[in-house]
Amino acid sequence: MPAGRPPKSNRSPFGARIHALREQARLSQAEVAEKLGISQQSYAKWERRDVALSVAQLEQLASIFQVPVTAFFSPELTEVEKPRGPVGRAKKAFAALSELPRNQQTRVLEFVEPLMRAIQREQTEKQAKTTRASATG
Repeated sequence: MPAGRPPKSNRSPFGARIHALREQARLSQAEVAEKLGISQQSYAKWERRDVALSVAQLEQLASIFQVPVTAFFSPELTEVEKPRGPVGRAKKAFAALSELPRNQQTRVLEFVEPLMRAIQREQTEKQAKTTRASATG
């Protein structure tokens, strides 16, 4: 079930498209608004009403949703696949990591990869103990 209150009126065709793209990108209105440098309330109006956006605003939206600008005007966009659940913090963090320059990604991964190996090793050892305990008991 979507968060927030239901709209009082039907969305404009453009509003329905950006709403669907935002949900596909698994972003909240507040997150999109922050990236655009506007208030959540202003962005919410974009999804509800016909608005006159500048080319620069359309390009920003396209970049945020990782789609071409033409996606906002494509007729086949009306049925965008709905997200299958909330996006976890780790997935968002790694998406942000992938946007960093390669040298900064490497620095972060120098910490993350050894930690992941240690956690995986602990999980393997715990599974082995559980298997041994059930085999003997």
